[in-house]
Amino acid sequence: MNKIELPPRGLETLFGVHDQNIKYLESLLDVRINARGQDVSIDGDPTDVETAERILEDFSELFKEGRQFTDKELREAFAQIAEDRAFSLRDYFTKSRFNPAGKKQVAPKSANQRKYIQAIQERDVVFGIGVAGTGKTYLAVAMAVQALMQKQVNRIVLARPAVEAGEKLGFLPGDLQDKVDPYLRPLYDALFDLIDYERVTRLLEKRVIEVAPLAFMRGRTLADAFIILDEAQNTTSEQMKMFLTRIGFGSKAVITGDVTQGDLPAGKRSGLIEAERVLANLEGIEFVYFTDKDVVRHKLVQMIIRAYEDHTKKASI
Repeated sequence: MNKIELPPRGLETLFGVHDQNIKYLESLLDVRINARGQDVSIDGDPTDVETAERILEDFSELFKEGRQFTDKELREAFAQIAEDRAFSLRDYFTKSRFNPAGKKQVAPKSANQRKYIQAIQERDVVFGIGVAGTGKTYLAVAMAVQALMQKQVNRIVLARPAVEAGEKLGFLPGDLQDKVDPYLRPLYDALFDLIDYERVTRLLEKRVIEVAPLAFMRGRTLADAFIILDEAQNTTSEQMKMFLTRIGFGSKAVITGDVTQGDLPAGKRSGLIEAERVLANLEGIEFVYFTDKDVVRHKLVQMIIRAYEDHTKKASI
């Protein structure tokens, strides 16, 4: 049994309403945590106890430094540390969060999301592959916005293949821009969430930020740009090669996609699936894979994804 002393008000914050925070930590690490006065004791497997000790020691130091905590933040941090024991509470509150444009703070909500952010910082080409709702596109846009604001790049280019998800483009009203916009809407949504509306509008008008169908990339070379290709499972082999060869000096590219949700016509090979095989061992390119554990939408989304995966497995037997 190991003991740690915590300030009284810190104990209240750490334990949470009806001790819910500490109960959550106990369930994640399989330890027992008890408080008597200011003394906190931890029982359990030595490795788990050591992890819990580090969390409590970090919490105590951060609290004394005047750091504020919410129950949600603490639980997210506990979950990430339980998944990746090398990660720490101090890292969560001091390193892994960023505010791309001064409007909204962004923080990874899983170990894979953190790995993804790190890969984007360190590599010129990153593939984020996994199921819907895992933050692949949103985090890529947040990193692009941060790179632009810190003048690491001169522009952002956001592209999507204009493949119809069961609908025909020709039946949509309006000119080409109007017809294309519904497919690009998720990219606009991420931008408007991270940057003030007026500022986004100005940047779009000046073409500092460009949101366009993938076909608009043909014949261009983009230098000093942060380029995101979203819904890449809907690229053909030729389109993927075309996109990857657009990357110029000083540019970064992030390619996101979900190989389980393709809308390509029958017989067309996905450029994303091919790129996994062709580029897997190239230095300077990193593949980050997300699972249903990384889903940051409604809890039901995780359950729906699992249910469909189970159904697909049964159907293929």
